[in-house]
Amino acid sequence: MARPQEFSTPDALRAAMHLFWRRGFEATSMTDLLNATGLSKSSLYATFGGKRELFLAALDAYREEQGAIFRETLASGDARTSLETYFRRIVATEREPEYAFGCMSVCQLVEMSPRDPEVQQRLLADMDAGAQQLAEIIAKGQNEGSVRSKRAPLELAQLLSVAFAGLQVLVRAGADRRRLDSAVTALLANLD
Repeated sequence: MARPQEFSTPDALRAAMHLFWRRGFEATSMTDLLNATGLSKSSLYATFGGKRELFLAALDAYREEQGAIFRETLASGDARTSLETYFRRIVATEREPEYAFGCMSVCQLVEMSPRDPEVQQRLLADMDAGAQQLAEIIAKGQNEGSVRSKRAPLELAQLLSVAFAGLQVLVRAGADRRRLDSAVTALLANLD
């Protein structure tokens, strides 16, 4: 008879997610993962399969969590206000310990894409889906009048998507908040 599981899989996954987010895949050792999750080596392998599989599960959990925040923020209020809230939140949360490392997806797009086509495919698909959602909210804003720009919604969405990645890199680098605020103000001016 198998021993009952003595740990919380969601808690272990969350601990691993934060470790990969903070350190990246390559800089995170198995010892680091065992210490952060509290799992034994056999439990980690039995539950997740190994370091790469745990990383993919942690990345998927992050993508799901952040995707929900993205969709929720864009659905709150008029389009222009929702977009501003989303981008201002990036700057406002840069001092919070959980978000001081930028976006895990952007960080892993930079770190893993050159050598892991599966990770690259997942994250580029997320960027494309995010740009499509941004285009939809921009089109909504143009229809309701909160976004006055006459540029094509997808063109504006691509600009916002690329700026999102850049902002996240600067957050991770510890850029000055005034610099980030100024960049967001200039970015959002493209919607007017």
